[in-house]
Amino acid sequence: MRIPSVTAASLAIIWPWLSTTAFAQPSTPAGAAAPPAQAEASPNDLDGRKMFSSNCGFCHQDGGRHAGRGPKLSKSEKSDEFIIERIKKGKTGSMPAFAGVFNDAQIGALLAYIRGLDD
Repeated sequence: MRIPSVTAASLAIIWPWLSTTAFAQPSTPAGAAAPPAQAEASPNDLDGRKMFSSNCGFCHQDGGRHAGRGPKLSKSEKSDEFIIERIKKGKTGSMPAFAGVFNDAQIGALLAYIRGLDD
């Protein structure tokens, strides 16, 4: 049947973008105090390469060094602000938004990884 195979294929494509932490966080009852916010790690404390390979590498081939479904990112002339906004907001029809997946420190680590790419 065509519908189950389309559904399975769609899930296979979007699965890397789903945040497993969103499913694992317990809900806070109404009126209860929210847990204190955790301090964000600096980009140097995070592994941008690992985050990139597990979330972005499907579309940006060879760690971002070659175009695939997404463009080549090494030696990009786009501004840091452009790249950060693209990661956060995505691009309709081309790239999902990751604002709900990555915090600012993680996005900074991804940016540092992208800027450090060699061909």
